[in-house]
Amino acid sequence: MVNPWLAMEAGADPVERTRTVRRAHAAFLADGTVAPPVRQVVADSWRRSADAQAAADGAVPIELDEATLSAYRDGHPLARAMPVFRELLGSFAQDGAHLLAVCDPQGRLLWVEGHPGVRRSAERMNFVVGARWDERHAGTNAPGTALAADHAVQIFAAEHYNRQVQRWSCAAAPLHDPRTGRLLGAVDLTGGDHVASPHSLALVQATARAAESHLTSDVPELGVCLAALGRDEALLVTDGERLRLGRRHSEIITLLARHPEGLTGDQLSVLLYGERERRPVTPRAELSRLRQLVGTLLHSRPYRLSRPVETDLDAVEGALAAGEVRAALNAYRGPLLPSSEAPGVQRLRGALADRMRAALLGARDPGLLREWSRTPWGEDDLEVWEALVDALPERSPARSAPLATAHRLRAAYGLTGGGAVGAAAAARVATFTQPPRF
Repeated sequence: MVNPWLAMEAGADPVERTRTVRRAHAAFLADGTVAPPVRQVVADSWRRSADAQAAADGAVPIELDEATLSAYRDGHPLARAMPVFRELLGSFAQDGAHLLAVCDPQGRLLWVEGHPGVRRSAERMNFVVGARWDERHAGTNAPGTALAADHAVQIFAAEHYNRQVQRWSCAAAPLHDPRTGRLLGAVDLTGGDHVASPHSLALVQATARAAESHLTSDVPELGVCLAALGRDEALLVTDGERLRLGRRHSEIITLLARHPEGLTGDQLSVLLYGERERRPVTPRAELSRLRQLVGTLLHSRPYRLSRPVETDLDAVEGALAAGEVRAALNAYRGPLLPSSEAPGVQRLRGALADRMRAALLGARDPGLLREWSRTPWGEDDLEVWEALVDALPERSPARSAPLATAHRLRAAYGLTGGGAVGAAAAARVATFTQPPRF
């Protein structure tokens, strides 16, 4: 197949394709092996879904209640693009066979529109506003996989990880902020087998581009922006032009953005490599290669950026400084350059994570704490789970699940048996939370 993001080649039999992929899906759930005809993008998504312990059966969770959802989506950037979505996909959404859906970067459905009969059918699998359709919670599906891969994709029938979704097919494309390159969410077209045609993928891709162009018209000056949270390779957007940086170049741009006054070669080397011995040519060679990519944005003597760079790190810090914990959590896409071992980046990454966690624990908002606990970087955070238990009413049914998780984590960290590790962990817990009610 020429295009790996397309679900089926022209002329393929959807019935036979469903049968063979369903057998492959059963084999994967049984022993973790994946074989043709499963596409690589689907195999990768199945593995991510299994690693996240996404349910292979059952309903997708609903995270946003009506009041929260209304306020959240009214202020969401994609609200401005809804006229575009409705103009280009609205006829499909009303034809009695399709649904138009738009989600945020966490995979939470903000808009689901279409024929009432199709919507009622989709409600059985919780394909409704407020539900979370990222891969961690819903397994392989077009909007969730488009967000994970940052690419337009079709998911056909049995390619879905969750069996309850396998009677549907869908095509989705990610959406980005034209100024910062930040992922805003995804637009999705869901229906029957006919959604697996090349036409539907091209349609959602064109719709995504039109929506981003529409958002661009609202931005008088684009400037320079850097997205480095939750990604090993930063995205640099200069006047609307997007450039994915390599790992070392991501570290250099991030560090220079934090030091607008500039850094000498020695200062930058220490932040990149630490105090260990290094060849003096190494930083110069990397900077020379970086200059070929970014041109006049990079100056030397000292090394500095010629224009102000707005980073997603700055956005989180600004929201925290203003006491806007919800806004900070929405902007926090994960640890800063998570795989980086550069000492300067590690310090920035740790300081931001500590501030984010401290703000969440201090706010004592069950919704915010629950959202953090559902992320890869928060799912094993004992302090957050205990704070969530403490923030919920004593007799609330919602308290039982976090209470059980807190018990499990305390045992895993050795807190029940005491010892040096347990004492250290207990001290960290006491720093942020009230004594647990166990």
